[in-house]
Amino acid sequence: MKRFLIPLALFLVLAGFLLVGLGLDPREVPSPLVGKPAPPFQAAALARPDAVIKRDDLLGKVWLLNVWASWCGACRDEHPVLVEYARRGGVPVYGLNYKDKREDGLGWLKQFGNPYTDSMFDPEGRIGIDYGVYGVPETFVIDKAGTIRYKHIGPITPEVLRNKLEPLLRKLNA
Repeated sequence: MKRFLIPLALFLVLAGFLLVGLGLDPREVPSPLVGKPAPPFQAAALARPDAVIKRDDLLGKVWLLNVWASWCGACRDEHPVLVEYARRGGVPVYGLNYKDKREDGLGWLKQFGNPYTDSMFDPEGRIGIDYGVYGVPETFVIDKAGTIRYKHIGPITPEVLRNKLEPLLRKLNA
């Protein structure tokens, strides 16, 4: 009888882990950067290769960093949401054109609209690596002190914007 108790106990533990795992949202990958200073960067602007954008230039305001690419299908899904948000005049949204070609990124913004206050060009993905980007799109909420307060993996939907991002942005700007 005892020889059946150990396998039964192991099975119950594994089943418990499986049950907990099934309840998790795969888009909610914890980031070790949340609550820590946003990594510094210095990048050429996508539309103005001679202009440089630095993280330190953005200190003192709450802003969003949206990592996107012209080759990204999910970015196309979220783009109208960002365009509408920018039209309403929310916090500044800065884009990070990730592992893309400059002309492709510029053409994409011309075709679909440009919601970004400015967009940085990251052709090798080095800035994305510093920010722990798994894929595109990803969006970071960064506070006035330059601390990452939230990371969203995947496209921003109207529900994500309304229920997660906007309440946090209002709180940070209060």
